Amino acid sequence: MTSMQLNQQVPNFQLKNVTGEDFTFSDVQQAESAWHLLVYFRGSWCPACQKELKQLQEEQADFNEHDIHIITITHDDEQNLKDMADEHGLTFPILLDEEYSFLKDYEVYYHGEEAPYEDHGNHPEPAYFLVDNHGNLLYQQRQTNPFGRPHADELKETIKYIRKNLK
Repeated sequence: MTSMQLNQQVPNFQLKNVTGEDFTFSDVQQAESAWHLLVYFRGSWCPACQKELKQLQEEQADFNEHDIHIITITHDDEQNLKDMADEHGLTFPILLDEEYSFLKDYEVYYHGEEAPYEDHGNHPEPAYFLVDNHGNLLYQQRQTNPFGRPHADELKETIKYIRKNLK
């Protein structure tokens, strides 16, 4: 069971983006009135992640139109991530969780040696967090494998549902 609860403040984080610049979540929140969809992905080597990121890129204009800004996070090699972003034309932030600080604070599942199946070695698994403009958690989903992740259309439907039913 996660200790992160809906409608509670999410932890702030500061990570480098793939261009080496610092990215501090609280600074972005203060500068924008948008909600943020934080997407943790396995890495540039993961075909399911590449497919998902391409879908998010294709739908990014629609997300932006509804004031949802996409931010992606992973623990992967910086150059591999730059190459992937260039190859697929990804324009949303891709942040490097080099010390696994985001993973720990947001309780992202880590596929370590204790995992019951072999899968590309040790690595984080996909996770999703929708955060409102005040830093409150509105939605969270954590995976323990690469499959079962929500499609961009399902994420948009979830966001519509939350906006409609938000207290």
